[in-house]
This record gives sequence, structure tokens and C-alpha cells, in this order.
Amino acid sequence: MTSIYLVRHGQTAWNKEEIFRGRTDIPLDETGLRQAELAGEFFKDLEIEAIYSSPLSRAIQTAEKIAKFHSLKVQPLEGLVDMSFGKWEGHAHLEIKESDPETYRQWREEPHLAKLPGGESLEDVRARSMAALEEVVKKHPDGNIVLVSHRVVNKVLLCGILGIDNSHFWQIAQDTTAINLIQYRQGRYVLTLMNETCHLKALKEERLKVDF
Repeated sequence: MTSIYLVRHGQTAWNKEEIFRGRTDIPLDETGLRQAELAGEFFKDLEIEAIYSSPLSRAIQTAEKIAKFHSLKVQPLEGLVDMSFGKWEGHAHLEIKESDPETYRQWREEPHLAKLPGGESLEDVRARSMAALEEVVKKHPDGNIVLVSHRVVNKVLLCGILGIDNSHFWQIAQDTTAINLIQYRQGRYVLTLMNETCHLKALKEERLKVDF
């Protein structure tokens, strides 16, 4: 059995300001670094076989805080990279709501149908991230594995392993440094933990508005 711990990266300034990030390489802010340290402590007593991460720095930084307790090198995995938001990247969601109201409405109400200008669809993200997950499971048929990725990727991966379509995207929460546990056993995925943030209790007020 493979146990896959799927982790979202810590907070960045653009999370806090509700700016679309996508492929723009934004590092963790001070709160995000502290969140990542606490996530690392969550895993410190668990035997981990490998740690994979989106190649973007906010995910790598988070993964490295986990890896330091296990003498492991973080392995970048391209399939876990954040969704490309195309022309939306670097813009606040309220700005996009005003400048591209119809696409924004579709993104909020029918995300599985939304085609972002110059960006990816949720189905694009799901195809590559599920392929990455399957690659990891094949490589590690037993043991505990950590994957560090992004809000959109995590949401569609969870839809994928549950066998539900991407219209359920907004029904899944993924706070910063949220921890999910997916077990692969007897040829099927089983979700046993979702959006766990107990490790962030010490941060109190810094935990506001983290699912963006």
C-alpha cells in the first residue's frame, strides 16, 4: 500500500492579496514560511520514502521544510505545477471580475467549463496531475510519499481519485499547507484525510483567508 500525503504550499503575499498566481514564481511570505515549518513538524516522526514537489518556489520551499527532518532531497515533478491562469496571472480577482465578467462568472459557477484566456482548463490540469500521481504510485508501491502542490492541482486531484467530475471543484477546500492523505491499495485510491490544518493552531489570526 502506498500512502500519499498531498500538501498545499504555504501562504504567499499574493494569496493574502487574492491575486491569481498560476505559473508566476512567488515565494512564501513570512507567515507562509512559518506554516511550512509547522507542516514539517507534522511529518517529523513519520517515515517518509520520498518527497516530490511542484517546481515553483512556493511549493519547493514548503517541501524543503518537510524534507529537512528526513535527510531527503526534494524531487521536482512538473505534473504538479500550478494551473496556468494565462492573462489573469498577476491580477486581483476583483479586477478580473470587472474586466472579464463572463469568464469570471463561469470560473466561479461552472469551473469545469471555464476556458481562461491564454491559460489551462481544469481538465488539462487534471490529466497531467493524475498522470504524475500514477507515476509516483508505480515508482513507490509501498511506503509514505509526500507531494507538495497548489490549491487548484490538489482540488482536481481529489476529484480525480474520488471519481467525480471537475464541477465539484468549489466543494473541496484546500487551505494553505493543508494536508490530505490518499492511500492506494488493491488497485484503488482511498481518501482518508482532507484539508487537515491542525498543525497551524499556533498561528491563530494568520489563518484567515487561506483558501485562495
